[in-house]
Amino acid sequence: MSSQSSALGQQPLRTVQVLGGGSAGSSAHVRSLAAGLTARGVRVAVCAPPAVDRIHDFGAVGAQHVPVDRSSDPAALAALRGACADADLVHAHGLHAGMRAALALSGLRTPLVVTWHTRAHAEGARAPLLRLLEKRVARAASVVLAPSSDLVLRARRRGARDARYAPTAFPASPAGHGAPADTEARRNKTRAELGALDRPLLVAVGALERHRGYGTLLDAAREWDRAEPSPLLVIAGEGPERGGLQERVRQEDLPVRLLGRRHDAAQLIAAADLAVLPSRWEARSVLAQQALVAGVPLVASRVGGIPELVGDGAALVPYGDPVALAATVLRLLADVPGRRALARRGLRQAATWPTEDATVAQALSVYDELTSPRTGL
Repeated sequence: MSSQSSALGQQPLRTVQVLGGGSAGSSAHVRSLAAGLTARGVRVAVCAPPAVDRIHDFGAVGAQHVPVDRSSDPAALAALRGACADADLVHAHGLHAGMRAALALSGLRTPLVVTWHTRAHAEGARAPLLRLLEKRVARAASVVLAPSSDLVLRARRRGARDARYAPTAFPASPAGHGAPADTEARRNKTRAELGALDRPLLVAVGALERHRGYGTLLDAAREWDRAEPSPLLVIAGEGPERGGLQERVRQEDLPVRLLGRRHDAAQLIAAADLAVLPSRWEARSVLAQQALVAGVPLVASRVGGIPELVGDGAALVPYGDPVALAATVLRLLADVPGRRALARRGLRQAATWPTEDATVAQALSVYDELTSPRTGL
């Protein structure tokens, strides 16, 4: 699009990327997308809370950051509408961002793309409200993009007129890169700080929410606490379940540490003997991607988009089964050759994932399709 626009003497494509609270996966994807689009001559503005920009620095990749709070109040919507006023296309990331973008674009003919990065969870009285939100966003979007096949089907069931599979590339962290001696030194330093130099280290990362399956993980920790030496489980993340989880760790004297919110998750994973992902549902899990790219064996629930993401590169167990989870962890810890073979399969699987360039190319193809009338194509 950008090369055609330049050749025809037309203005470059103007896009607005809308972020909500900025989860690790969606924020990293938007930064990667912004970098690739601006490199192709596309103008990119990123509407996101200031705290998200402080972490990801969208300006460093050539995008304009427009500070917009994660809110649907009139002031935030007015700011978002102003940012989108001269856009050729708006691309929102996540359900809430999609809803706010749809409200801000009300009455305008600007195409709206929504990437449905993950599936929200709600119980009780909130469940019908979530279904309504999903329907409104799915039907408002010109195109819904989803990183797992089951999310594509969910968007279609919610009324999306056009829902497509669009696996996102997660930028690799440098945590596991560098000279072998440096990598090993970083690994040992991290393990020493966590208190796991002389025992196996297991790492889980993610918000402390019920659907993440941490209750099952603590049940499994009670099972493997009988091993000698017992593995240490560290969980990086914050959320509403923290109080209950911490109380269980204390009362049952479990070999578990809750680390709170961390910005060095990739480094923690790279230092682990195993990464664990006990969620009730995942699309394209950041933890799973980081683990496989780092060559760290992964034990995960067989749910959602996980099987198509990891292939044979991870050990999959039924969701909510602490006995199976603990048995798989202990088996892998006792089988060093098997663990290394699993890690090699994980690296091979990671090599099949789309590159950042391919992800940008797919998005730009959708943009071209939705904006082609402006160039007469």
